[in-house]
Amino acid sequence: MQYGFPVSDGLKPAEGQGAGRRAASRRALFAMQKIKSLMTRQGLRSPQENVHDLSPIENFRIPSKEEFRELREQPTDPQAQQEIINSIEEVYFSNDSFDIVKYELEKLPPVLSLQELEEYRDKLKQQQAAVSKKVADLILEKQPAYAKELERVTSLQTGLQLAAVICTNGRRHLNIAKEGFTQASLGLLANQRKRQLLIGLLKSLRTIKTLQRTDVRLSEMLEEEDYPGAIQLCLECQKAASTFKHYSCISELNSKLQDTLEQIEEQLDVALSKICKNFDISHYTKVQQAYRLLGKTQTAMDQLHMHFTQAIHNTVFQVVLGYVELCAGNTDTKFQKLQYKDLCTHITSDSYIPCLADLCKALWEVMLSYYRTMQWHETHDRDGGPALSSVSDGSNAIGAEEANFDRSYVKKKLEHGLSRIWQDVQLKVKTYLLGTDLSNFKYDDFIFVLDIISRLMQVGEEFCGSKSEVLQESIRKQSVNYFKNYHRTRLEELRMFLENETWELCPVKASFSILQLHEFKFMEQSRSPSMSPSKQPASAISTTVTLFEQYCNGGNPFEIQANNKDEETEDVLASNGYESDEQEKSAYQEYDSDSDVPEELKRDYVDEQTGDVPVKSISRETLKSRKRSDYSLNKVNAPILTNTTLNVIRLVGKYMQMMNILKPIAFDVIHFMSQLFDYYLYAVYTFFGRNDTFELTGLGLSSSRLRTTLNRIQESLIDLTVKEPKAELIQTLQEVSTDSTVTLTAVEERKEKVPSLHLSHLVVLTSGNTLYGLAERVVATESLVFLAEQFEFLQPHLDTVMPAAKKPFLQQFYSQTVSTASELRKPIYWIVAAKAIDYEQMLLLMANVKWDVKEIMSQHNIYVDSLLKEFEQFNRRLNEVSKKVRIPLPVSNILWEHCIRLANRTLVEGYANVKKCSNEGRALMQLDFQQFLMKLEKLTDIRPIPDKEFVETYIKAYYLTENDMERWIKEHREYSTKQLTNLVNVCLGSHINKKARQKLLAAIDDIDRPKR
Repeated sequence: MQYGFPVSDGLKPAEGQGAGRRAASRRALFAMQKIKSLMTRQGLRSPQENVHDLSPIENFRIPSKEEFRELREQPTDPQAQQEIINSIEEVYFSNDSFDIVKYELEKLPPVLSLQELEEYRDKLKQQQAAVSKKVADLILEKQPAYAKELERVTSLQTGLQLAAVICTNGRRHLNIAKEGFTQASLGLLANQRKRQLLIGLLKSLRTIKTLQRTDVRLSEMLEEEDYPGAIQLCLECQKAASTFKHYSCISELNSKLQDTLEQIEEQLDVALSKICKNFDISHYTKVQQAYRLLGKTQTAMDQLHMHFTQAIHNTVFQVVLGYVELCAGNTDTKFQKLQYKDLCTHITSDSYIPCLADLCKALWEVMLSYYRTMQWHETHDRDGGPALSSVSDGSNAIGAEEANFDRSYVKKKLEHGLSRIWQDVQLKVKTYLLGTDLSNFKYDDFIFVLDIISRLMQVGEEFCGSKSEVLQESIRKQSVNYFKNYHRTRLEELRMFLENETWELCPVKASFSILQLHEFKFMEQSRSPSMSPSKQPASAISTTVTLFEQYCNGGNPFEIQANNKDEETEDVLASNGYESDEQEKSAYQEYDSDSDVPEELKRDYVDEQTGDVPVKSISRETLKSRKRSDYSLNKVNAPILTNTTLNVIRLVGKYMQMMNILKPIAFDVIHFMSQLFDYYLYAVYTFFGRNDTFELTGLGLSSSRLRTTLNRIQESLIDLTVKEPKAELIQTLQEVSTDSTVTLTAVEERKEKVPSLHLSHLVVLTSGNTLYGLAERVVATESLVFLAEQFEFLQPHLDTVMPAAKKPFLQQFYSQTVSTASELRKPIYWIVAAKAIDYEQMLLLMANVKWDVKEIMSQHNIYVDSLLKEFEQFNRRLNEVSKKVRIPLPVSNILWEHCIRLANRTLVEGYANVKKCSNEGRALMQLDFQQFLMKLEKLTDIRPIPDKEFVETYIKAYYLTENDMERWIKEHREYSTKQLTNLVNVCLGSHINKKARQKLLAAIDDIDRPKR
């Protein structure tokens, strides 16, 4: 039944008169509300439209036009219809959620009767018809009133729209009037008035600003002791300040200028007593004028050198004493009674570097004062004594001969004092250096000590041209011993890193450069090692600014040294796989536009290509097809390296820092640097490239140069006898105690070696889904290639500091070791290629093929499809790996080349297993191979296909005659004895006699004999 709510006040059940009328009224009211809400949701439309648009959700069905017509045509009795409606149960006039079907089904008796069901159904139909008739009558009855009301609403809506248009036009005209007249005109007047006021204010502010800056300039002049200039400037400022005295800030400035003038007059009368630590030109000029008046110029110079010598001793003693007392935590007077040498032994490791820096700062101040003293005398002598122009006439009585003698004496005394003062400085610093054991220092601290001493030696060379042999010898001994112990510890740490390395990508930015690291900051300041002034050409000396010239007027070179250490920053890591969305987008857009391909991509796609793939011009089609062959463009071309690679690069930078500071130990440092690279290369080969089975294939995967390099590393650096540290120590002690011929040299050589490596158990290389750890292999191999590129980048720098006698070692290291890094790709990726394709299954499928067919076949064999499916699966897996790690073009080319080469050799091996073959079978072989090539060329862009001629030549050999076969066998020694024997037995077996066959087999045996 499709209705479930009251539809009119005429619908009510037959109950008591009072209760029935109330229930009928409620049902009628509810029905009208439902109809109104339904009309509201359907919109203001005609009653006919509303009748058809009533939603079935309302749980009643409106009769169609035909049903209306039938209802009107049927003769009905109103009283009978009302009785039928009254007979409807009360529950049908409830809310919308009432489930009629469920209600009727629940009323059914347990035992159903068809006749009763039909009778009950007819009853429900009668009730439905009565309700529909009643609803139709009510709708027709209310239609005129509804149409009239709808017309009124439409008229009201039209009026409202017209009123809205009028209001909008009025507001627009008012806004035009406001903007065009009132606001614009009054705004112009206000702005003009404001402009006049601001112009006047700006002039005053500019003048005030000048006065404020003048105050700063006055302070600078006072610091520079330019007293005449300061006084003149101060008077001009007072005159200008009187004009703007109505400003409160100017009144304060005016009083301040007056105080400054008084201060200048007071400072002119102040006599400075010391110049050894803080040279003052004005003070020194006044002192020299006074000594000339007294006639004691030579005495003044002798006394000056005594002051400088005493200043050096007092300065270093006070600096060291202050740190000793600070570390001791008391002011015990016993330290003040100690000699300087004994006092240096009480410096702790924590305070060693700050004390050394302060010591050099204080000594720099003393030497700078001496330098400025000499500079003053040179200027005074060159200008002919301008400082005496203001002296009284009595001073002019000094004869020219006496003045020249004094100048000559002063000049010689000052020049002799240079080496004397520097010698004192060296001895004081040497005593301090040897007073503490530096072997336990951290690397950064030790490098900082070397930086300070190196800067001090540079100061000495500029000061008096000394080579600072005292300092160099004292620091060199400690540096060599320290560096050997440090390198041994770093190799052990590198072994730990390599054995725990999971060979995952370290996310660095695409613009990453080793110069961005802290350890290589020294190379940015000077790409080539700095040379001392004595070694530089004369043209370079004239243009180079010395430290004394640079810091003559202030500052301290050792203070800048400390600041640089604190201010170093680096930003090399990327936040994710891409540096930005734009770069990610541009990485994909490179596929779609040939014009946007950069020149370096057209030359040779990636930097990792170091000779394995020949450089050739790239056609337009090849660029487009790189979507399939190159798996590196799906990510930004950031360098491929690991955390261990980054640590090795940082170690190289630290080693170069020490070498840059101490060039006499350059060979030792470069030798240790080469061991870092050797160990990394050997680890990558041991983990991913060592496989004796594949080495026996004879395909030349490892070049003789690479094998020689690996053997050299294993003999010189790898200790294959190490088991446990404790067992090793016991064994060594036993050897020393039992064999008196064992020397300490053998023990030292043993210490310089490192144990062999073991791959981390977290690295899985046996899963076919990951192409047998291809991601880890790519990261390891390409990180090694990247490391080799960094060594190539550093070669010019290393070549300049390497002693001439040791340069052959450096050249051999680069030609025999660094250049072989890219050669590791072939053996490492060969292992993946050998396992990625099921070549054994292909041989089994080929063995089931009948090659002695009598008809030329047009359909290739099933083993070709099986092999192509293997390649397609390999391509999919390669794509999956490339989502994790960028696969450079040389890597993908080598992988495809290895797989194709192995597949082609497997084909030849399969053809060599054939027992019987007809001419039609040979044609079928060619058909199979051509089908394989055609499908394969769609998967890869490698051209030409590797070993294509290897297969074609073997198949074509089936057609050779007896004489041609003998010559062919001698010319093609790349085939195995089995493959050549099969050609003779299968192809020519039925066409030649036994003697001729024996002759050919003997020729094959002659070829194979040298191989055995």
